[in-house]
Amino acid sequence: MVAQASLAQWRHFLWVADLQSFHAAAERAFRSQPAISLSIRQLESRLGEPLFDANRKAVRLTAFGELCLPMIRELLEFHDRTLTEIGRLVRRDAGSVTLAAVPSAAARLLPEIIERFAGRYPSIELSLTDGNARDVQQRLLRRQVDFAFTSVWEPDERLAFQPLIRDRMGLVCRDDHPLATAQAPISWDDLRGHRLIDNGTTRLLANTSGAAIVAGSAHFFVSNMISLTAMVEAGLGATVLPQLAQPVGHPRLCFVTVEKPVVERRLGLLCLDGRALSPAARALYDVIVEAFSNNQDESPNSAESADG
Repeated sequence: MVAQASLAQWRHFLWVADLQSFHAAAERAFRSQPAISLSIRQLESRLGEPLFDANRKAVRLTAFGELCLPMIRELLEFHDRTLTEIGRLVRRDAGSVTLAAVPSAAARLLPEIIERFAGRYPSIELSLTDGNARDVQQRLLRRQVDFAFTSVWEPDERLAFQPLIRDRMGLVCRDDHPLATAQAPISWDDLRGHRLIDNGTTRLLANTSGAAIVAGSAHFFVSNMISLTAMVEAGLGATVLPQLAQPVGHPRLCFVTVEKPVVERRLGLLCLDGRALSPAARALYDVIVEAFSNNQDESPNSAESADG
């Protein structure tokens, strides 16, 4: 087995071969000529074969040296390219990041942030996928995404959550609904007797005073947001959603804040605990955190918080 030589020794060999001069190679390496000569002798000793003919008048490769030259050139070019690419990754000049997000965050919060990220890191490729909180959490655990902008579906010691914003739950109804024009904030008890359409986000009410009321008033369950919006617009009932999840572009729909007490979900960044993000993913993570740096993740004293 050939003893391992250093990259510096192989580079000295390449420079001497290309420049056909130990003196010129020494200048290129910012070393003395005796130092380059010693490096070549040590390399030859490790290989057990001479690389240059013992001729003081000219620098010529041996037959063995001629065979080694193209392989060493390829090795050093690959090494230099690799270090260049690693440097680009460290400087955020290259790389890719995959982010998963719940639809409300993807549609209402991320567009402006992604625009800022793209302007700051134009060479980083970004892939965004959305899904409900459970789906997003599972994708992260399967390592299909780098991190997620979501609420916590259920506690998991493998995950680390950085809360960024609180999102209040309320009633989404048509503009002719009896509660649409309520003069004072309504309570969860005010929903009694009104037909409700259940959806996946109502699980956020678990362990709050609104859970039993909504469950007892729900006549349908619809998980798809497009279908849910159509049913509310058709007057088949109202539904409970976080404020950021309320449909946009539907002038007949309105959001009515429900208080006594306020129920909120926390949205933030979910990562695999103990696993470092890539430089590209860390860049996006930091841009998102920066966008919410002035937000105080505090809820009113009367609020009930629900992760999910």
